[in-house]
Amino acid sequence: MSERVLMKGNEALAEAAIAAGCRHFFGYPITPQTEVAAYMAKRMPKVNGVYLQAESEVASINMVLGAAAAGVRVMTSTSSPGVSLMAEGISYIAGSDLPMLIVNVQRGGPGLGGIQPSQADYFQATKSTGHGDFHMIVLAPSTVQEMVDLVAGAFELGDRYRMPTMVLSDGMLGQMMEPVVLPEPIGDELPEKPWAACGHGGNREHNVVNSLYIQPHDLEDLVVERYKRYDEIKKKEQRAEEYLTEDAEIIVVAYGASSRVSRSAVNKAREEGIKAGLIRPITLWPFPENAIGKAADSEKTKKFLTVEMSMGQMVEDVRLAVNGRKPVGFYGRTGGVIPTPGEVYDQIVRLSGGA
Repeated sequence: MSERVLMKGNEALAEAAIAAGCRHFFGYPITPQTEVAAYMAKRMPKVNGVYLQAESEVASINMVLGAAAAGVRVMTSTSSPGVSLMAEGISYIAGSDLPMLIVNVQRGGPGLGGIQPSQADYFQATKSTGHGDFHMIVLAPSTVQEMVDLVAGAFELGDRYRMPTMVLSDGMLGQMMEPVVLPEPIGDELPEKPWAACGHGGNREHNVVNSLYIQPHDLEDLVVERYKRYDEIKKKEQRAEEYLTEDAEIIVVAYGASSRVSRSAVNKAREEGIKAGLIRPITLWPFPENAIGKAADSEKTKKFLTVEMSMGQMVEDVRLAVNGRKPVGFYGRTGGVIPTPGEVYDQIVRLSGGA
């Protein structure tokens, strides 16, 4: 096993992308993700890769589109306002059935907001990244090690299903330093992409990558086919971590940085004799409705509490998954404020009927 090294989240994620075979990065600096781009600027020339700082987020996502169409592993990274600028290009990528990775290290908003951590981009990532009928696979790490681990998985899922993927991080995870074990480089073991527009030498039919379909029935057929693929993803790719849920009466649902805070609160509640547990969504799309539905069906579960660094976004998906079987409460901080374990513990005590 490789030895553990101390790395900042943003830099560890970038190194993991290189190990996963990414050799093309296009982006634009914005706090708190700039270390991803800065690290790639240093490392890409050393691995025969391409790094290019575009003139804007709009330009960078369209460079990503071109590289993805050529069949290479490509990524970009940004923070919340940058994703808004990339929205049209992401929609074109989804409409062209192209795999790529976008990393969003979230900051407070709306507008320029602030540079502190946030989770207020959940709706944007899972429901409205761009115009039209499409989804992205969205993965939510909670540790620097998981940031490393999920990057390779994001590239693999994107290639398997021919669609964009997102690693939804935040300023807390991107800036913190933790020991990590970096993966071994995969070398040239990348999947074949017979659909790519990368030259054919007369050995195959000419490939065209396109997202424009003038005839409505043609476009409808393509979108319907795409949604059959999405249904397959929902069945096969839901992921969540369950912690102390076997006998839990109160189940906290939290992802990313909020789940770290919530785990500490759950441990404190257990010390005080309150049967609390945690479900941590790892895939935000597809949302792990099966794990939450199973908990909602349990006679032991009395209530749910959703904790987010927002005014309440994922809580809507939790309520849909619970489907009225149990009450679902919410606690959130916003504007870049991180909830404390004590605050979440107080909410658990309140739900348990304590003072």
